[in-house]
Amino acid sequence: MRITRLFPALLAALLSLLAMAPSGSAAPAPPSSDGGATPYIIGGSYASNAPWAARLFSNGRQTCTATIIAPTWILTAKHCVSRGALSFRIGSLDQTSGGTVANGVQTYNHSSDLSLVRLDRSVSATYARLGGPGSVTVGQTVQVYGWGATSRCGSEINCQSRYLKVANLTVSGGCGDAYGGAAICARPGDGITAGGDSGGAMMSNGVQVGVASTSDRRSITAYTNVTRYRSWIQSIAGV
Repeated sequence: MRITRLFPALLAALLSLLAMAPSGSAAPAPPSSDGGATPYIIGGSYASNAPWAARLFSNGRQTCTATIIAPTWILTAKHCVSRGALSFRIGSLDQTSGGTVANGVQTYNHSSDLSLVRLDRSVSATYARLGGPGSVTVGQTVQVYGWGATSRCGSEINCQSRYLKVANLTVSGGCGDAYGGAAICARPGDGITAGGDSGGAMMSNGVQVGVASTSDRRSITAYTNVTRYRSWIQSIAGV
């Protein structure tokens, strides 16, 4: 089985991208913005509450998912920040409107698939709380979030969701991320990740424990283990 990074459509020519299927509490379906096509990621449902979620744009084009963890700090996947000027729409379930838009001015990359991006302004938001040791266990149901692909489509950007999605996954154990870093592997519950969900959060009991790194879109997905790299995050972002 070939597992690849969860990159968005922007880099589809270079990578086979994967994304995160969401589930969890679902909001009433927003109006379709894609000509009537079913607007779900691969399974899952619409998210109703994720004020810390951020949509990442590279040179103005939708690419990945991210979270805001402090007034001037974004947490996302390293493979999402390698090209172009970065900007973020923060605190809106709709990637096309609402929330706050801020630009990335400095990027810090870890050896694993983690990146911290410093914003050009302080953003008032509900910041994602980061988990520590013991925050997630094998067999646990966790929630994953993203604006990624709604099917195993060929054109990633064209089939990414306008509205944030959430899905339930079951933690299956430890594994490696796209760069060999410590990761949490999970199997589908009511959805699976796909292209555009890269960098998005895995949440366990309300705290972020992972960042979307790879997926095969069918049976397994890997999230870089945030709990293992808390000291690095704190040394840069202070949280």
